[in-house]
Amino acid sequence: MIPLEHYLYLSGVVFTLGLCGVMMRRNIIMMLMGIEIMLNAANLALVAFNKYMPPGPDGTVPMDGQVFVFFTIAIAAAEVAVALAIAVALFRRLDTVNVDDVANLRW
Repeated sequence: MIPLEHYLYLSGVVFTLGLCGVMMRRNIIMMLMGIEIMLNAANLALVAFNKYMPPGPDGTVPMDGQVFVFFTIAIAAAEVAVALAIAVALFRRLDTVNVDDVANLRW
């Protein structure tokens, strides 16, 4: 059986890669992909914690971590739908998806 620490290390590495993708890129689409990677790292940690939960008094294992993952996936889908709509609107207006050019919308 793989220990919990291995799952958490993997989750931390994946989260760090997603964070680097968000911090280093100026493209809105790439930033959204980095955010999705970070959410998937959190999902991995939740499922790993759920796998190692002790059984309840009736002998069944609670599914709390997996339920949280389903909510996270639903929230991520809604976030991507809204963010992609904003990115398409920005591209139509500015002909670019560079985040630095979004500051021009204030003027």
